[in-house]
Amino acid sequence: MPSHQFADRPAQPPEPGTVDALISQTRRLRGGVDAVRRDAVADEDDPHNRWQRALCDLAVHQLDDLGAHLGQLKAGLPGSVSGSDDGPGLAPFPSAAGAVHAESGLPAPLPSQRLTGSLLSRVGSAEWDLLTDAAHWSDELFQIFGRPRESGPMSLDELPSMVFAEDQTLLQTMVTDCLIDGKPIDGEFRIVRTDGRVRTVHLTGEPVLDSDGCTASMWAVLRDVSELRRTERAVRETRDSLQRHQHIEHTERRVAVELQEAVLPPWRGSLRFAHDGPAPLDVAGHYLPAATPGLIGGDWYDALALPDGDALLTVGDLTGHGVAATSSMAMLLGALRGMAVAGIRPGALMGHLNQLLDSSVQPALGSAMCCRYDPAGQILVWAQAGHPAPLLFRDGTGRSLARPEGVLLGATTSAVYEEAGTRLLPGDVLLLHTDGLTRTAGGVDDGLGTERLLALAPRLAAARDAQDCVRAVVEEFGEGPREDDACVMVVRVGR
Repeated sequence: MPSHQFADRPAQPPEPGTVDALISQTRRLRGGVDAVRRDAVADEDDPHNRWQRALCDLAVHQLDDLGAHLGQLKAGLPGSVSGSDDGPGLAPFPSAAGAVHAESGLPAPLPSQRLTGSLLSRVGSAEWDLLTDAAHWSDELFQIFGRPRESGPMSLDELPSMVFAEDQTLLQTMVTDCLIDGKPIDGEFRIVRTDGRVRTVHLTGEPVLDSDGCTASMWAVLRDVSELRRTERAVRETRDSLQRHQHIEHTERRVAVELQEAVLPPWRGSLRFAHDGPAPLDVAGHYLPAATPGLIGGDWYDALALPDGDALLTVGDLTGHGVAATSSMAMLLGALRGMAVAGIRPGALMGHLNQLLDSSVQPALGSAMCCRYDPAGQILVWAQAGHPAPLLFRDGTGRSLARPEGVLLGATTSAVYEEAGTRLLPGDVLLLHTDGLTRTAGGVDDGLGTERLLALAPRLAAARDAQDCVRAVVEEFGEGPREDDACVMVVRVGR
């Protein structure tokens, strides 16, 4: 709303065409923001969604206020009416809410915005005459303060009675600076309406000078900014909540990565056995992360030379992601190693792992494969729990080993896991992996991934070592996006 520096020289509004153009632009922008807000996901448990919703609410409130101001600007300053009951020589401020709302064409306020009637009821005008002590309030200002029209406007001396005690000094300072020093007013204070509601009011005002340059009266516009400040607080709170949420996620991811790196062995070399034994196994393993950085899962791979001269080869995957999944994986892998060192065979070992998961305080499901290799007899004995079978590559061709019976770990109590055995020959390549490696974008293992692995047989046969074999697998599967993380381990039998 335009101000007037001098009582005898009121400010002139801009050309109607300019204001009409601004009103039209504001109306279109308001409709667009409201559409974005309606399309926003109303998930109150997600800090990011709450933050987006709060920003949209803030933008809508600000555009509503802008539309109200433009409507008042188009209506122009109220005309001067002499002989008013409120005092001589002062212009009253009649309500323009209905006309302005119709002119602006802005959407009707939302239910949360109807605390004081229309959009324009949040903006009121006032003028206090210093010579006659007369006061003039617009109808909107009566609505903001919740004061009946018949009670009349409040004087400057009465105004602090509705203001919070903590804000009275601020209001008195602003009014004194305006009346005595001629400074403009710009500040906020809280009021308690007659109905007990607490509102936040923004006051903008200027002194009105007479022909001698002395202060004759004080003119002011008061805006109810309660909803705006509430929305701004919501934006700040949700932003802070989102930042805390992101910090927690970052910390959890870092802990999960460090725990995973501490548990998974960086196999890039030989797994040697006792003196005068057979040639060592050449072992290499690799972890392939998911496309989403936060999805650190419970996948593992491991190779271990056992005290009796055998070798433990294992891969597995626990459900879930984050610290809970990696900590459960570390617990399960530790138990698996201990039981293998104690000489427990793969089938019985799977049964113990199943009982361990079934009785865990953090229930989870897992797929796993445990192999025990006897280098002297060149016999591989293995058991599996809902896991992809090992792939055996020999003489430039590959095949899947027949899977023994075995259900997912943690799926049922007292499960029995069968064993299968096969002979490995010098130069054979054994490829173990978790199911995340061969899943398609839809999360389904349709067999095509296994075919792609078997098609790598010529490259694996020509590879110099197990690490080259792993590199070939990663080049085939590791470049595109993956919905789940995965592990791959390659074991080449020494010649």
